[in-house]
Amino acid sequence: MTTTFLKKLGLNKKNNGTSTGLKSTAASKQYIESYSPVDGKLIGSVSVTSKKEYEKVMKASEKAFESWRTTPAPLRGEVVRQYGEELRANKDALGRLVSYEMGKSLQEGWGEVQEMIDICDFAVGLSRQLYGLTMHSERPNHRMYEQWHPRGVVGIISAFNFPVAVWAWNSMIALVCGNTAVWKPSEKSPMCGVACQNLLHKVLKANKVPEGVACLVNGNYEIGEYMTKDSRVPLVSATGSTRMGKIVAAEVASRLGNSLLELGGNNAMIVTPNADMNLVLTGAVFGAVGTCGQRCTSTRRLIIHEDLYEEVKTKIAKAYKQIKIGNPLDPKMHMGPLIDTDSVAAYEASLKAIKEQGGTFVVKGGVLKGKGKESGCYVKPAVAEVTNDMAIVQHETFAPILYIMKYSGGLENAIAIQNDVPQGLSSAVMTTNLREAELFLSVAGSDCGIANVNIGTSGAEIGGAFGGEKETGGGRESGSDAWKAYMRRQTNTINYSKTLPLAQGIKFDF
Repeated sequence: MTTTFLKKLGLNKKNNGTSTGLKSTAASKQYIESYSPVDGKLIGSVSVTSKKEYEKVMKASEKAFESWRTTPAPLRGEVVRQYGEELRANKDALGRLVSYEMGKSLQEGWGEVQEMIDICDFAVGLSRQLYGLTMHSERPNHRMYEQWHPRGVVGIISAFNFPVAVWAWNSMIALVCGNTAVWKPSEKSPMCGVACQNLLHKVLKANKVPEGVACLVNGNYEIGEYMTKDSRVPLVSATGSTRMGKIVAAEVASRLGNSLLELGGNNAMIVTPNADMNLVLTGAVFGAVGTCGQRCTSTRRLIIHEDLYEEVKTKIAKAYKQIKIGNPLDPKMHMGPLIDTDSVAAYEASLKAIKEQGGTFVVKGGVLKGKGKESGCYVKPAVAEVTNDMAIVQHETFAPILYIMKYSGGLENAIAIQNDVPQGLSSAVMTTNLREAELFLSVAGSDCGIANVNIGTSGAEIGGAFGGEKETGGGRESGSDAWKAYMRRQTNTINYSKTLPLAQGIKFDF
């Protein structure tokens, strides 16, 4: 079965990790080997992009921009539409690869490919809606308006936890806006990157799109550094840890470039006395264990009113007993493995820190061993009673560990606890009380980029702008008007009179 979906995606044991969209450059002699966290087996290898190959990619991308930017936006949208159809035809195969290489459940793997399809649909509509504004001039017989132009080469650095969708969020929007795109996937999921490029290659070739419109590079942090330091890349969109984001932001800012950052989350769900308990359990459990706790929007903290605390704690512990852990390609499994053994070590270190800092476990974690766990990456989800001021709680724990804590008094107290962390990505409140819901969404409420009522912290739709505040980076991707980040704004004034009056009534006679 594994061989079947790999072949359908055009993948081999050795794959060229550098592509200018229509053809691959000469493969380097260095390779990234991709091992599945599902069973520890080698999926295949992907060549590392050399500095020489990177230069070929950049030259091709710059050259392609010259013609791609003048292609009418609806025609650019048509290319993206066809890619969406190619994804529909290969949803099963690509979803299985995502699940097998990254470790998320098959349902989530298919869901991630559906996100790619959805953003293609969104981008097609956007290709006819790149609107500017018209303003009234203070000078007679003058017209003012603004328009949006593509920036150029957009560099995309994505993370392993969403190995295909985040690239699509960025690249499909960038392409309809008239940019070209160069993508560096995570070195932990390089096969997914090659597969996406293989599918896109068919569409680009069929439409005779210039070589270099959508390119692929692969490697470790050094390849990312090429982009961040490259003045030919006016916009770098980077998804990853806050530590990585600070480095990218500094490098890009030093050359006065633009960066779009999607960084760490420390997401909380507040449970008020007016909560619907069925919604609480579904939202909290999926939010905490989905993708094995490796979503940037995973639910990390459950802030429960003291009147409900013991009830919620008991029901959460009972629900965790029903979680099935195993091969994520089995649709019956709720949770697959962590991405690699380094992540397992970090998970174990977090469990140790919880104990040392005074936390107690409602549901104990641990590494799973034995038959079916050959990769060494399977762990048990944990639930720990903590206080928000613990050092471990203030950091993003990229693992299936849920921190629970209580609050007393009104919702204002819970909001203060929720906001008292450095990150600000996603948040949720569970309540059937209208006043509580509106307070949570008000200026005095959640300080996160995403604030939900009666749904969990994860599972964002592509129609809304995705991103967060504080150490999450402040970037916005995907829907709404996030497209503006991929374009440059230009204000235009046209004088159709026979005189040249100056603004602000200034006189300049000679």
